[in-house]
Amino acid sequence: MNRRDAIGRVALIMGGTMIGAEFLLSGCKPNAPKVADLFNQDHVAFMDEVADTILPDTASSPGAKAAKVGSFMAVMVRDCYETPDQDIFLKGITQIDDASNKKFSKKFMDLDATQRTALLTDLDKEQQEYSKNKKPKDPNHYFRMMKELTLLGYFTSEVGCTKALRYVPVPGRYDGCIPYKKGDKAWALS
Repeated sequence: MNRRDAIGRVALIMGGTMIGAEFLLSGCKPNAPKVADLFNQDHVAFMDEVADTILPDTASSPGAKAAKVGSFMAVMVRDCYETPDQDIFLKGITQIDDASNKKFSKKFMDLDATQRTALLTDLDKEQQEYSKNKKPKDPNHYFRMMKELTLLGYFTSEVGCTKALRYVPVPGRYDGCIPYKKGDKAWALS
């Protein structure tokens, strides 16, 4: 084979790869609705406030709102939850407002920090009782989903990993026995 034939064949292979990749990518159309199709900005702001009540700012670390956990919840519910759980989650936003109106005669967003904490503590007790008696086919509890997504979103965010946990971006070696003193932060590894 001469040099000209070799270059021509490489060009053909590379061109085919490029055209094939473009064809493949242009043929993919996302089927999932966008966050805006399921949640609006008021929902995201609401979920930020719920998350920030669960994980508020402390002296050493920012709260869940700083990690934009509300946006994280919206994406996770849209992309990872099945339709029945999405419906339960969306109804949960209304149920929190209903519980707030019942207990304080105000919407959740109008409550102060103490009232929000009291309300969410009651809802957490309710979901714990529900989870104890839950049968496998029973639907999930909306507040448990919100609480789990808050913890997942916060502790996997940059803010949560670097401010709330001890963070080692590139650990040097595995050490299975690290001394721990009460009050130390847990470790986050990337």
